[in-house]
Amino acid sequence: MSESPVLDNHLHLDPVNGDGADWAEEFANAGGTHLLVLNKPSWSLVDSVDGVEAFRETFELTCEVTEKASERLPGRAWPVLGVHPALISKLNGQGYTPEEAGELMKEGLTVAAEFVADGPALAIKSGRPHYDVPEAIWDVSNDVMCHAFELAAETGCAVQLHTEGGDDFEEVASWAEERGLAREQVVKHFSDGPVQGPIPSIVAFEENLERIVETGNPFLMETDFLDDPERPGAVLGPKTVPKRVEWMREQGYDEAITRAHVETPARVYGIDTVETLER
Repeated sequence: MSESPVLDNHLHLDPVNGDGADWAEEFANAGGTHLLVLNKPSWSLVDSVDGVEAFRETFELTCEVTEKASERLPGRAWPVLGVHPALISKLNGQGYTPEEAGELMKEGLTVAAEFVADGPALAIKSGRPHYDVPEAIWDVSNDVMCHAFELAAETGCAVQLHTEGGDDFEEVASWAEERGLAREQVVKHFSDGPVQGPIPSIVAFEENLERIVETGNPFLMETDFLDDPERPGAVLGPKTVPKRVEWMREQGYDEAITRAHVETPARVYGIDTVETLER
């Protein structure tokens, strides 16, 4: 059992196609204590995405597997629920206009916010495509993301963002602030170093961690593990964050470990990874 909390901020557990909660045991055996479990894209868990019930089913499946994962941890796991930004392209390919797709995605985010307000979920996931899209889809995607900010401000929770790469998201952070959500409650998932605007969630490669540690800024750590039998270990395996924390200790990065696994989770999500850790 770890002496201090070790949180993976962004990991997927697939109860339909993958091994689901079994991965939490591997994470714990490697020294991990806490997980934020993101729902897989709805189209990979349910038959079709054509209404809010598809999102609700996706979120219920994710909450169930997260609860099972939590039972296997010395700490606990929380669900983070939302709508994958690539859904707009899938819907557009099925005949939806960008605007129609956007409205459906907003409805899904509203359901996700209900799960947060009612207690099972911790935060919302949103964003915009990480690939080139027509201007109409880009504009609607930004509108959907801003809707997530509005919901998060109303609900009192953070938003994890799936976006294109880069390090300048100052404009995005300002959009959140305009809608009443503090920029420190906006998390840039899949960051490879410091980010302007949101809090970066660093993909746990050693070189990425070295870049963020030297800044002294708040950050989180993640694997973006996919639990996809066709892509085993992608993006990083569930043991990676505990192993990188061990490496960080060897490098003398103790203060940064506390920052990533205690201070920043409390600051962003309002969770106490120390008090929720059984000793």
